Amino acid sequence: MANKTVKPYLDQPGSKKEQVTNMFNRISGSYDLLNRMLSLGIDVKWRNILVKKLKADHPTIILDVATGTADLAIAVAKAIPTATVTGLDIAEEMLQIGRKKTAEQGLDARLKLEVGDAENLPYPDASFDAITVAFGVRNFEDLERGIGEMSRVLKPGGKLFVLEFSQPKGWFFRPAFQLYFKYLLPLIGRLTSKDGRAYQYLFESVQAFPEGETFLEIMRMQGFGQTSVTTLTFGTCSIYEGMR
Repeated sequence: MANKTVKPYLDQPGSKKEQVTNMFNRISGSYDLLNRMLSLGIDVKWRNILVKKLKADHPTIILDVATGTADLAIAVAKAIPTATVTGLDIAEEMLQIGRKKTAEQGLDARLKLEVGDAENLPYPDASFDAITVAFGVRNFEDLERGIGEMSRVLKPGGKLFVLEFSQPKGWFFRPAFQLYFKYLLPLIGRLTSKDGRAYQYLFESVQAFPEGETFLEIMRMQGFGQTSVTTLTFGTCSIYEGMR
């Protein structure tokens, strides 16, 4: 059931977790700009759809796992003024950028960003009303353990929302998507971030990710019920939901 292990750097030592940490620290300075450029801004729309789903449940204590530069955590905090949000990520340099953005938005009182491992969450059982993850679960070294940890720290009745890339199924869009992600995206990444391999890894990790019903089954095995998936933009992205 586990996803195939794909590491960012094939010729370098270290576990996937270590390599992912180093990769995101390395590309942190260009990460936000590249995301906007490479997705043509659609990633913002995807996050807003997730936030709308989350907001309907009126959670007040929220954890954003693999928060990166805190785009989703900030969107959640702005959309739910009564909520306190914790963003956790393994890459400190990504968090430094997120903290700057949080301060600029005046959200310091309700949004805190912490270094931590998604597969060993530093929180007690049943701590949060809801958990979000945007484009992060692909990077887990042990996917089942990471989902299990999120299940552990959710309160009974709490919900998990996972936003993740998926592979479009259409006869036209799928080849175009593959061509873009496999060849054009790494080229742009190499020219702008000096790390084309990081964006080649993006393509490879999407290919290896157990999407759709397979991922929902992993969620169910880790204690989630009422699972569902919503596909977006011709199937290039999916929102997975589950209740603890």
